[in-house]
Amino acid sequence: MKIYNTLSKSKEEFVPIEPGKVRMYVCGPTVYNLIHIGNARPMIVFDTVRRYMEHKGLEVNYVSNFTDVDDKIIKKANEEGVESTVISERYIEECKKDMASLNVKPATTHPKATEEIDGMQEMIHNLICKKHAYPAADGTVYFRTRSFAGYGKLSHKNIDDLEGGKRNLLVSGEDQKEDPLDFVLWKPKKEGEPFWEAPWCKGRPGWHIECSVMSKKYLGDEIDIHAGGEDLVFPHHENEIAQSEAANGKTFAKYWMHNAFLNIDNKKMSKSAGNFFTVRDILEKYDPMVLRFFMLSAHYRSPLNFSADLMEAAKNGLERIRTAAANLQFLVGKAEGSLTEAETALLAEAKGYEAKFDEAMDDDFNTADAISAIFELVKFINTNANAEASKAFLQALLDALLTLTDICGLIVEQKAELLDADIEALIAERQAARKAKNFARADEIRNELLEKGIILEDTREGVKWKRA
Repeated sequence: MKIYNTLSKSKEEFVPIEPGKVRMYVCGPTVYNLIHIGNARPMIVFDTVRRYMEHKGLEVNYVSNFTDVDDKIIKKANEEGVESTVISERYIEECKKDMASLNVKPATTHPKATEEIDGMQEMIHNLICKKHAYPAADGTVYFRTRSFAGYGKLSHKNIDDLEGGKRNLLVSGEDQKEDPLDFVLWKPKKEGEPFWEAPWCKGRPGWHIECSVMSKKYLGDEIDIHAGGEDLVFPHHENEIAQSEAANGKTFAKYWMHNAFLNIDNKKMSKSAGNFFTVRDILEKYDPMVLRFFMLSAHYRSPLNFSADLMEAAKNGLERIRTAAANLQFLVGKAEGSLTEAETALLAEAKGYEAKFDEAMDDDFNTADAISAIFELVKFINTNANAEASKAFLQALLDALLTLTDICGLIVEQKAELLDADIEALIAERQAARKAKNFARADEIRNELLEKGIILEDTREGVKWKRA
């Protein structure tokens, strides 16, 4: 398995620090609004990376944070006249709903910045003691950028040519810096802002220190993969490396992965241009799996252009896969018998498409080519699956198709929907079980219905039900 490493600007063979285990950190969103489709791309891409690694038998400890203290969150809270936690908690929950819709697996850990303040202060203190950071007169703490010899190694920038990114600068008090390139680790509170007590001043952390601390706490000093959008390479990820390696004295991450930008009709997405779309906006028109399929239709390091035509193409492509899966499900339900000699040979041929899928994914997670392999398997299925085939052959083809689509996080299998009469019959059985004090069976039926999207409500008028 090879990964393109932003650090070396080349594909490298992936060798985990600890055999069989992967420690992976993916920068998450700042939660001040609903996530937009640009946020969705890294979520989907790196979820698919995780799924493939797990498919290959690796144990993945996957950490993705929520930045829940930020100028934008504070601004929105002040506009609504509420505490900033009201805003952050609201949009964390909304983000989780969107991730679930897109079939993005929950991270092993989803840390929040505000719950890791003690660790941030500890790392800042450590950096001050090692002369990599210094407090200014007003209590702002800066990182001494030139004290870290490797600064610029990720972004491949010469330190003498660098200009600090907007997010790593303090709004005022820049004259306190020893060097214009020094960036903020801790900043004093302003009126109306949340703050924490610290040895230097009452205030809050800078943005970059958050991820360094959360990665260290949940994954250790050294991790296998650090990932995010390419806009994070500088200054965010560059600053993370400086902080972490200066504090811990160890290589921070072996492999750095970055997905390319998402454009809208070949233009940069922005609210001012009127082409800004949240995930919810798109899901009003399309099945969530269409959006996920679209995001995987290009290699993650290639810019991706979002347009109505391309979404329609994705919709049609996904429908081809779903139709093949539905036909197989139908045939499996009717078929009988074991593999014939001819079918055994055909399954060996089908394995070739699975191998092509793996080959594409092993080459820096080339989902575009992996999806092409799925389409080749679909064509093979449409040619060879029929009513005369054995149940074992058809089931093996269905299992192969579902394995590959599941790695991509695509839900293509149709779940049989209960008819109203079947629901009523199960409710009657549940009532009889309750009357007989067989509560275990009654609970079983409720759970069975819930798994199939049927919600029961016990009321004075009797049991009412609805589809989720």
